Amino acid sequence: MITRLIPKIFFNKMSDGLDLFVDCLGFKVAHQADSLAVVERDIAKAYVVESPEYASKDRPEIALETDNINELYADISARHPELLHPNSRIGC
Repeated sequence: MITRLIPKIFFNKMSDGLDLFVDCLGFKVAHQADSLAVVERDIAKAYVVESPEYASKDRPEIALETDNINELYADISARHPELLHPNSRIGC
C-alpha cells in the first residue's frame, strides 16, 4: 500500500528552499545533511535538495491542500507577505 508521495524539490541554494518551506510555510526541518533536507508540517513532507544543475531544469508547481485556507493565509501573511501572489486577499 502506498501511503505517501514525497516530492523532491530542487533549489540553487539550500537556504532558498528552507526560506520557502520553513520561514514562509512553517514547516520544520526533520533531517538535514549536505544537500538534502527533509521538511514536514502536519502530514505533509518534502525533500528540499540543493542542486543548481537540476534547479535550472526543473520548475515545479506546488499546490497545498488545506482544511482552513484563512488560517494558512494569515500564517503566511504574518511570516512572508511578499511571497503571496499580488492578487491574493485576506479572507479568501
